[in-house]
Amino acid sequence: MDTIDLFAMRERFDNQQIMLCFNGPISRSLIEEIGNALRNYLSADHAHPSAAMDVFAVYIEMTQNISHYARVRGWSEQESGATVVVSRDEEGHYVVSAGNLVEHADGEALLQAVEDLAGLDKTELKARYKEQLRKPRDAEKTTGAGLGLIDIARKSSQPLHASLRPVAEGRGFLSLRAVI
Repeated sequence: MDTIDLFAMRERFDNQQIMLCFNGPISRSLIEEIGNALRNYLSADHAHPSAAMDVFAVYIEMTQNISHYARVRGWSEQESGATVVVSRDEEGHYVVSAGNLVEHADGEALLQAVEDLAGLDKTELKARYKEQLRKPRDAEKTTGAGLGLIDIARKSSQPLHASLRPVAEGRGFLSLRAVI
């Protein structure tokens, strides 16, 4: 194995204003610990309290969705890995990005949902959230009510962005990006 150039990695993280980066299997306790670190980073960065709350909420929603998806699928620790990055963009917005393996069809469905939400303004997102909240929940379904993605879109200052990169065995790597 080649030696990892940590200095070069640090330089790249600094240049891209990456505050937090995680790659690997994710568990409930790890989500909590990284969340605590994120809160500390946001506090040290003097984030506005409402922005800090939104960044934290989006991080939690994304990582819990990844953990839940892998658990429902019964995937191994290796398959259930996540890549999570919290950074700043050129305008100073916080950017929360998360990615994980998914069944390709599930990834396509999420891409469509993100695309549908991207065309909505804040008022329409609020209405969609309330509409989804009133829908009866199917007890047979293993997925959530769909509120989480809408809530992420509501907290975002720009439309959500998602991509799906095909990988082996009918799966893809799904990436979701929210700008707060």
